[in-house]
Amino acid sequence: MEKLWKYIIVSSAFVLAAMVLAAAYTNRSREVGTISVTGLGEKAFTSDLIVVNAKIMVENGDAAAGYVELERQRAKVEEFFKSKGVALDNITYAMPMTHEIHEDQYSDGKYVGRTLRGYMLYQSLSIESQDIDKVEAAARELPSLMAEGIMVSVDDPLYYSTELESLKHELIGMAAADARQRAEIIATNSNARLGQLAESRAGVFQITAATGDEEFSAGGSFNLSSRQKKARVTVRAEYKIKLN
Repeated sequence: MEKLWKYIIVSSAFVLAAMVLAAAYTNRSREVGTISVTGLGEKAFTSDLIVVNAKIMVENGDAAAGYVELERQRAKVEEFFKSKGVALDNITYAMPMTHEIHEDQYSDGKYVGRTLRGYMLYQSLSIESQDIDKVEAAARELPSLMAEGIMVSVDDPLYYSTELESLKHELIGMAAADARQRAEIIATNSNARLGQLAESRAGVFQITAATGDEEFSAGGSFNLSSRQKKARVTVRAEYKIKLN
């Protein structure tokens, strides 16, 4: 009787193993491979932060006197921004820099050396604000100070978004959902059904001007010159598919 039970147990184990293998083979036979799709997430947005870089310059034969003049001109620049409604707390100054100005000397057409002609002093400043309209207007008018003897140059404004990270997360979600929808359409029209996600990878972010034909970059692009922008990202996803 004991031997009979052993045979029954062994036989049952073989039957169970055969059932498991058969089920696994059936599932594998219904899996016909994978499908790869690319989803797109895209959204237009408006920058909410402006940065304007400028520089004050003074040329003087005496370094100390030049520094005093630089301070006077900086005060004039601050008065200008204050009159335009730009808060002085939004202005950041770099360290003042001084460069010697040399002049080449010649005698009978031959170079004989250099002499110190004076000094060029300059100080860079940066205006950063979310009050874009006021800073834009002030930056456009800043060169008008040259009529008062203030040597100042200003760069084109740069536009940023303080909500860029949350926007990126939103776009990735949009692209992933678009990829799945595309995969479902292909599977349905191929008499198959979508299985589990096998692999997913997000591409680089492309932030361009909202209008125009700005080119994308393989390493991602980040437009800073346009206030109105468009952000996009792709998600490449690979799904398993099974026959219906």
